[in-house]
Amino acid sequence: MFEEVIKHYPDFPKPGIDFIDVLPFLQDKKAFADAIREIDRCCTAPNVATVEARGFLFAAPLLSVSDHVHTIVPIRKKGKLPHAEGDIQRVCIEKEYGSDEVFYRRSDLAACRISGDTIELTLLDDLLATGGTALGIANALNGEVVDGRRVVVKEFVFLVELPALGGRKLLEKVAPVRSLMSLEGVE
Repeated sequence: MFEEVIKHYPDFPKPGIDFIDVLPFLQDKKAFADAIREIDRCCTAPNVATVEARGFLFAAPLLSVSDHVHTIVPIRKKGKLPHAEGDIQRVCIEKEYGSDEVFYRRSDLAACRISGDTIELTLLDDLLATGGTALGIANALNGEVVDGRRVVVKEFVFLVELPALGGRKLLEKVAPVRSLMSLEGVE
């Protein structure tokens, strides 16, 4: 259903990478609305952590349409999150084409809805390939304790999954994985 909306760009950003472009969802009001509703069904935690920039596009609308998502925790590249002393947390990640780092604020976690004695998060991103980005972020978040409450990544939700790259198997060791579409044979 959603597969016809996305576009493929072979050998981008470097040879051997098949770039999956989800931005065409922004050119199709019905497909975008359908995707947001489906993402909402997949997210069971009251808080959603998401990575810039495409993750923001699909997470932010949940605040308007979802009855159960109440908070978004933005995860950004270096220098993009204003922060107070000691608030920022660095996460080293391994992407399919190299290592990188992203950051989140502990104050954003403190603003989350609480579920008993935990802060439950859905980790949402546009694409599941090798799983390195999501795993690095989940490991960092699962190690957090904020105001005496343990942070727990309850599930992973992706718009697109590339099963051939094995990310699901890696992430399922941490939490359940859901994806709106699976592109078999794409690497």
